[in-house]
Amino acid sequence: MTDARPQPDSSTTDSRVTSAMEDYLKAAYHLETQGGPITTQRMAEELGLSQPSVTNMVKRLDDLNLVVHSPYRGITLTESGRRVALEVIRHHRLLELYLSAALGFDLEHVHAEAERLEHHISDELEERMERALGYPEFDPHGDPIPRRDGVLPTMNDTALTDLPAGGTGQISRVSDRDPARLTYLTERGIRPGIRLTVQEQMPFEGPVRIDLDGVEHLLPHSVAILVRVELDQV
Repeated sequence: MTDARPQPDSSTTDSRVTSAMEDYLKAAYHLETQGGPITTQRMAEELGLSQPSVTNMVKRLDDLNLVVHSPYRGITLTESGRRVALEVIRHHRLLELYLSAALGFDLEHVHAEAERLEHHISDELEERMERALGYPEFDPHGDPIPRRDGVLPTMNDTALTDLPAGGTGQISRVSDRDPARLTYLTERGIRPGIRLTVQEQMPFEGPVRIDLDGVEHLLPHSVAILVRVELDQV
């Protein structure tokens, strides 16, 4: 019987690509998914670094053909750069799920642990984790795990802050980018797989009132925007 699962990419990461470079490429990918030009200023804010430091590193990435940097178009990932970014993201999200499902780490702690480990796992460890987890498509926060060929599972969800009053659905993702806000949500049982109903969207980026199985929560806009929901089909 033929194994239908995607096989590993035969290419290997350039040995000149350091862990710091991988962090930059991952940051560029995250900014790319948010839309808009990827500037050195946005990169500096994303990474918490100075703009001159980012400019120097972007030049090195450009020299390695991992990004293209032009004064008017900003930073663009090349095919090679995107492949590296997706590989690191794949490691990170597999690690998060393994730490949560196999080792019992709390959801609000797995991100930091995965950040420390993502650059240092071997192809064999990656494959064993994936097999032990049953070839998962999503991490514990609901984010899609890139396959070994770099393809991402399709998602069809909407930010909680964009749902109308009366909208119902299932939480698909909760961002792990802000540990304090993630803890706030987790303590209230707001996590992937939970159903909710929007009761009220207050104007001018005000709070969002939701119902979770008969329990009402009033979420600040800055917290609600971290939650994405797969809407019920009408």
